[in-house]
Amino acid sequence: MKNRRFHLSWTAASVICLLAAGVWNLSQAKGQKGAQAPHEPVGRLAPGRFYTPTNQVLTPVGMQIELPGLRPQALALSQDGRYLVVAGLTHELLVLDPDSGAIRQRLAFPSDQQQVPPPEEDKQGQVSYTGLVFSPDGSSLYLANVNGSIEVFSLQRDGNFAGASAMILPAADAPRRKEEIPAGLAVSPDGRRLYVCGNLSNRLFELDAATGAVLRSWDVGVAPYDVALAGNKAFVSNWGGRRPDGQSAAGPAGQGTLVRVDPVRYIANEGSVSVIDLGKPASGGSSSVQVKDILVGLHSSALAVAPGGHHIVVTNSGSDTLSVIDTRTDQVVETIWARHSPADLFGAQPNALAFDKSGKKLFVCNGTQNAVAVVSFRPGKSKLQGLIPVGWFPGAIVHDSRRDSLCVANIKGLSWGRPRKSNGETEFNSHQYQGSISLVPLASLRSLRAHTRAVLANIRYPLLQQAMLPPRPGQPPRPVPERAGEPSVFQHVVYIIKENRTYDQVLGDIKEGNGDPGLCVFGERITPNQHKMVRNYVLLDNTYCSGILSADGHQWADTAIATDYVEKSFAGWPRSYPDGMADNEVDALAYSPAGFIWDNVLAHGRTLRNYGEFAITRKQWKDKTRSGDPHFLDHWRDFTQGTDAVTLWSEPGIESLRPHTMTSTVGWDMDVPDVFRAAQFIRELKDFERTGSFPNLVIICLPNDHTSGTKAGAPTPAAQVADNDLAFGQVVEAISHSRFWKETCIFAVEDDPQAGWDHVSGYRTTAYVISPYTKRGQTISTQYNQTSLLRTMELDLGLPPMNQLDATATPMSDCFTGVADLTPFVALKNNIPLDQMNPDPKKIADPLLRHYAYASARLPLDRIDRCPEDLLNRILWHAMKGSQVPYPSWAVQRVEDDDRRH
Repeated sequence: MKNRRFHLSWTAASVICLLAAGVWNLSQAKGQKGAQAPHEPVGRLAPGRFYTPTNQVLTPVGMQIELPGLRPQALALSQDGRYLVVAGLTHELLVLDPDSGAIRQRLAFPSDQQQVPPPEEDKQGQVSYTGLVFSPDGSSLYLANVNGSIEVFSLQRDGNFAGASAMILPAADAPRRKEEIPAGLAVSPDGRRLYVCGNLSNRLFELDAATGAVLRSWDVGVAPYDVALAGNKAFVSNWGGRRPDGQSAAGPAGQGTLVRVDPVRYIANEGSVSVIDLGKPASGGSSSVQVKDILVGLHSSALAVAPGGHHIVVTNSGSDTLSVIDTRTDQVVETIWARHSPADLFGAQPNALAFDKSGKKLFVCNGTQNAVAVVSFRPGKSKLQGLIPVGWFPGAIVHDSRRDSLCVANIKGLSWGRPRKSNGETEFNSHQYQGSISLVPLASLRSLRAHTRAVLANIRYPLLQQAMLPPRPGQPPRPVPERAGEPSVFQHVVYIIKENRTYDQVLGDIKEGNGDPGLCVFGERITPNQHKMVRNYVLLDNTYCSGILSADGHQWADTAIATDYVEKSFAGWPRSYPDGMADNEVDALAYSPAGFIWDNVLAHGRTLRNYGEFAITRKQWKDKTRSGDPHFLDHWRDFTQGTDAVTLWSEPGIESLRPHTMTSTVGWDMDVPDVFRAAQFIRELKDFERTGSFPNLVIICLPNDHTSGTKAGAPTPAAQVADNDLAFGQVVEAISHSRFWKETCIFAVEDDPQAGWDHVSGYRTTAYVISPYTKRGQTISTQYNQTSLLRTMELDLGLPPMNQLDATATPMSDCFTGVADLTPFVALKNNIPLDQMNPDPKKIADPLLRHYAYASARLPLDRIDRCPEDLLNRILWHAMKGSQVPYPSWAVQRVEDDDRRH
């Protein structure tokens, strides 16, 4: 396979290297107060050592088979051990040799062969959420395709597989989608029946394995994920638990469906396993048998049947536990913690599991800990024995009894990047998907202890323990208190969330930082305020987004974690694109069970005001006879000339935000100027000055640096970024001139890096820390990310961390001094007219720019991050650089990705 690399780390020397990496991390964590993270960048630092944009180090053991362009989410090993099959974020199935890891075959989906493929920019993805199984005799292979079909492959006499057929499932008939979302699969022991989870219709289907005909179906819980057979029963895990009833609080779960939620935070709050007796008769095509529900932990997902069939185990990703069910009594007989300690905060996220042949060992993918947990399985007396380091977010696992090893699919990864021809440096891009397979020989108990130490060092476990220490009495107020609850000089935090820029795109022209001016397209002329801020305060040139697009970016920015549901929904986003700022993008299943930063604030008696984050835009003409939607110039004239033609408001995407959201401003809408958003905040700030009651946490959404490409009727990219820059400057100016300035700290960051170009890492972004106590005129190269911002805000507001990732984040202490400088900030005027509009394509003489103008007109730029990122980035590059400057392909590698978002 092209660009495939193998890393062997089975030797004692490799274990020593792992421990060395671990000792390094431990020494950093155990250092004296103020211990800093290293100044290393995110990326691959050496063979077998990776630094993720979530503070964690990866030191995977075993053989690593890298899969460029793939997020592997499903694994199957043939019964004879000859074939290891991988599926995920790709339009093909990969068949690997389990010994060498070499790719033996690439298989197109049968459904692709049966129809004309859609145009590249219109593909929605034919990929696997989960669900990949062999028939009992090994002659057939079944794959769940989220686009509504089961792809069937058959083993030929020559030892190769071939696409056989595609079984189309009945329509789900959801409000916004008709195609079913097939998920977990199971085959009856005789190979004649195939059981399929209908993840959207909340049903289990029994199919004729030969023809695909639906024989029976049953209603189960919300978003069924996996199915397993034991005896004459089918067990179905339900990501969202039981269906809501009239007495339960309910929230949206994507595609117009509902899920049970807690009535305070409105986050999905139940998981369950449905049990179906397959031996009971059914009438017609739908079974009349009553389905039994077993309550388990949150985000109940993967299932595994213990050898002998007497017990079945389900992973509860949202609770960090495993539930053991006795298949004879249908009762939970044991709950096993997947965390290193039950007292730890949320953050293991077990999401896949497999037994060894004896049934005495259970192996569990702890996604967020980048590890496989080894459990000694004795129902009632099971015990977590240790952890094995693998790749980034392991999400599927099989046990290879013939080789006494584990095969683990690591969903995420960090690309080696592409060499920059001018100087040979390595470049990265966040969308250069680099999932991998870990082939791990089973460790001895002694090796397991060493592996466990390495995992705990890699996830900075000592910092997790340190974060839970109680506040000490008599501590002086600090810009960043050392422990939660100790006094801070700040009483107010303003958190500004912007959209989709990398560091080099905006600040690459500043010589004091590690930037590449050749990659800077929105430099000082377009963003004078942001340039002034980083010169007046601190320039952060080693700060990263933790996610790569809005769906996970807003989760990282607001919760400091992405759930298993989000990480696995990259398979085409079949249920929702959960950025939270459109009707069909609100999804309670996507949210962290540990809550949002605003939940943390409110739970600890602090006050909150929200300006646009997780807010759904509403607008209409005041003149009811007018047709069509208002566009940018309509909003611009309303704002600048007082034409008063449009009624504009927003509704909270999460019900918990309703009492705290200013509804006269909006979140996502590229037709609404950011200076309008800034004005709404400033208007209320004046009210707060009169009352003296400025909230403790203020969140402001300023999204227009996303831009609308070169679409006619929209502002130019330069104008929209300038709009964003001016609005940001106006907010900072207003706060710095207010009575609250001496006790306020402003943090700002992008929600994601939009797959943009950057010479260090595609995850690297712009971030800002502005306050009277911020250092002046200094470059800070400490490695920070979105979890660092959240951790610092929590310490400033006296809040405990929400989960393991913000608990172990590096607080931004390096940015502050103990002496206040109350000099206010004065915003600079924009150099680009904010109503500078893209011309009609017919009036553009340059053929390339005209081509991109027409392309922009076809893109769904009114919908959040629905555009192919490579195309939009090329549009932006040439709009700013002209048609003659080559696009920096050395910094941005185009790969197949079916999420269609940035």
